[in-house]
Amino acid sequence: MIVDCHTHIRCVGNDNLDLSDHLESAQVVDKCIVLAGSDGPPDQVNAHLSEYVARYEHKMVGFALFNPLADASSTKNLKAVTEKLGLKGLVIYCSYYGFHPAHTLAMRLYESALELNLPVFFHNMLSGPQGILEYAQPFLLDEVARTFPDLKIVIGSMGAPFCEQTLCLLARHKNVYADLSIKPGNSWSVYNTVVSAYEQGVMDKLLFGSAFPAARAQQCIETLLGFNKILGGPNLPKVPRENMQDIIERETLKVLGIEK
Repeated sequence: MIVDCHTHIRCVGNDNLDLSDHLESAQVVDKCIVLAGSDGPPDQVNAHLSEYVARYEHKMVGFALFNPLADASSTKNLKAVTEKLGLKGLVIYCSYYGFHPAHTLAMRLYESALELNLPVFFHNMLSGPQGILEYAQPFLLDEVARTFPDLKIVIGSMGAPFCEQTLCLLARHKNVYADLSIKPGNSWSVYNTVVSAYEQGVMDKLLFGSAFPAARAQQCIETLLGFNKILGGPNLPKVPRENMQDIIERETLKVLGIEK
């Protein structure tokens, strides 16, 4: 099964996404995780996402937006939001909303998420001036992973631009995974990220993602399968093709404890 674990239908700075484009990109995968954007009040964003994933429930899995500084983080409230809307996980924007990942209110949210068996996707990469970059650093999740060793954590976009920190966390914690969403045109960046993961022995902790609309699933799949031809240098390190195939075909929903 191929699961695209990182896609959007709404996101900051791109208000004109065509849902048909998202559907087209998703045609090449079996399941598609759609992350709520940070572009509006959580109740409105989550309601819009819920309508979309319900329309295509055979394909789409939604992750709800929560801001622990503003939203009630009790298990009761979290259960009411996710069950009512049919959403299967949480997406957190620490850097965008400006809070430390281990903020007291955030830790309460993680506790509730663990009780409800909801995975948490940390989408901390910043693409504009808003937000606090220091809170995007993956090493700040170390306390979260230590405190909640059974909470399924996904670090979005390999924690860019702090990929080395992400690789360290993947090696340290059995419950931490990373979304290998790549930009197919950035050959050198893609090459270094994948080779570093291979050399550190954490390829089994990488989940396939496209980060749509940043890229499309088909482009990303083709880039990963042709990885050893990206640069073509005979003396450069290679990564076995089967390792790339394993990432693309990883049972991501099972890994994250999500019922199909």
